[in-house]
Amino acid sequence: MSGTPDVATDAQRYPIGRFQRQAEISTEQRAEHIARIAAQPANLAAAISGLSASDFAAPYRPGGWSVRQLVHHMADSHANAYIRVKLALTEHEPTIKPYDQDAWVALADSELVSPLVSLTMFTAIHERLVAVLHSLEPAPFARKLVHPENGPMTIDQVVALYAWHGDHHVRHIQLFRESR
Repeated sequence: MSGTPDVATDAQRYPIGRFQRQAEISTEQRAEHIARIAAQPANLAAAISGLSASDFAAPYRPGGWSVRQLVHHMADSHANAYIRVKLALTEHEPTIKPYDQDAWVALADSELVSPLVSLTMFTAIHERLVAVLHSLEPAPFARKLVHPENGPMTIDQVVALYAWHGDHHVRHIQLFRESR
């Protein structure tokens, strides 16, 4: 997070609620999750459209990252999601490597590179991810990966997580816009 203490309320941290992992995901839920992922690049583009340099430099919530860092985080995180899905499709229950998201957003590229570059990256990743997901029959969605901290997860659960994750952060930016 930024150098200021995180004083946000739970509602500010989780404006669409916390992620709830489900053991079973229906065909209809899967389709809805994929549709949400497909819509996220346009939703993110709309959320950041017209923001100024000072808006991008401002924290999106009290004690949070800057809007710029948040956009870069979304691209980084969803790039990891794409790779994790492909690993789960091509290896037997791979153990994925977590990353320190706070350390990643603290790297220089989060300040030096335009958030529009990460929007482009986010859009391209989603196009690839959605293409892979649409190509699958139902059975591969049950394939698993192992997260060292969160345990085994099916591809269905990973897709649900990133449908939530993208919507969660887009809502953060929308709330930031509404508050300025």
